[in-house]
Amino acid sequence: MNPRLTLASSVVGAVLVALDGTVLTIAQPTVQKDLGASFAEVQWTSTGYLIAVAALLVFAGRLADRYGHHRVFGIGMLGFGAASAGVAAAPGLGWMIGLRVAQGVFGALLQPATLGMLRAAFPPDRLRTPIAVRTAAIGVAAAAGPVVGGALVAGPGWRVVFLLNVVPALVLGVLALTVRPPRGASPVALDLPGALLLAITLACLVHALVALPGRGWTAATAAVAGAAFVRHERRTASPLLPPGVLGSAAVASALGMLVAASAALSGTLFVGTFVLQGAFGLDPFRSALVSLPLALLMVLAAPSCAVLLRWAGARLTTGAAMTLLALGILVLSRAAAVPALCLGFALVGAGFGTVMVAATHVVVREAAREHAGVAGGLQQTAMNLGPVLGVALATALMGGGPGLPWGVLAALALACAALGRLLPAGAGRTIDDHARSEDRTPVPARR
Repeated sequence: MNPRLTLASSVVGAVLVALDGTVLTIAQPTVQKDLGASFAEVQWTSTGYLIAVAALLVFAGRLADRYGHHRVFGIGMLGFGAASAGVAAAPGLGWMIGLRVAQGVFGALLQPATLGMLRAAFPPDRLRTPIAVRTAAIGVAAAAGPVVGGALVAGPGWRVVFLLNVVPALVLGVLALTVRPPRGASPVALDLPGALLLAITLACLVHALVALPGRGWTAATAAVAGAAFVRHERRTASPLLPPGVLGSAAVASALGMLVAASAALSGTLFVGTFVLQGAFGLDPFRSALVSLPLALLMVLAAPSCAVLLRWAGARLTTGAAMTLLALGILVLSRAAAVPALCLGFALVGAGFGTVMVAATHVVVREAAREHAGVAGGLQQTAMNLGPVLGVALATALMGGGPGLPWGVLAALALACAALGRLLPAGAGRTIDDHARSEDRTPVPARR
């Protein structure tokens, strides 16, 4: 695919996954009623998906590095579309949960590939804008999801929600499998034991966070499997996580900021829902309108961040953005009127949108091309773990009133702003390319 078609495919793939999750949240009460399920049972339509995605993202990225990002993306899109059609026709809750897990498996295949394709199609000094476009599109999907979901559920029904994915997924999937990739796949080895240990670690960690406080055994399993994974990675000749990727201080710091920022955002929105519909007495539609500045500023922040990265570098940009995110949460915690709430949501959206673009840019550009899929998998893993952590933290602290979880989430964002010190500084040299010759245009020798 040419760069523009690659960018379009990356954007649509990311938007489909983002829209699917947002719309399902709106549809869940109706699904519960129609299928006669309990609240705990219907929650597994989301939990099963999250566990499957979190467990497989990094290994899926490694598969893309080995067999080609376009090929893995195409398989992921076709499978995601087919599973979506299956969910729409599911005769019962058991079928729906199983097909949602299948969606998670194929979603894990396509998500890292959306970033890996960008890394392969664009030179390092031109990655800022594609990543900003992708982030802005995700912001639009997040804003449109509740509106689209509400309209569809109230109209033709919740099953139509899942049919939204089918046509674009099938079209882009076939296109990705038929168009010649821009470069050959790398002959990287597959670390199957490492992939299994990491999958167990992440799956148990997500389940433990979602099921707090009553699933201590899954947390213990995650700790044991995580320790075994670290031990294995240090000893194996072909680790799942190459030292050049996760061993980079810049990449590790950027991933930490993504986890913290997405945790702060999701936890804040979770608490905000109860505050808007409880203390302020707003209905769901008016609550969505009050929080709309968050999505709008996230969309506007994405292209602005591309300019900031070029002008100020990743260190200053991410540090300022995390501080802005913390400030927005603090404004929400002190808000006594709707205008103050709108201001707080706007600050949160601007801060999060900027961090997401800048930190993702660091992770994707710092990785060598042969490890672009793994880098994409790590970025997506951070973006999936963060929200689960944020909601779990907010849930545990809600007993002390909304001010307590908001204060803790703001402190988390502010503390993680210090991670920006480990990112590259300076305008025009956002990332050190480590003299990787494959990312540079050859200069003819003088005659």
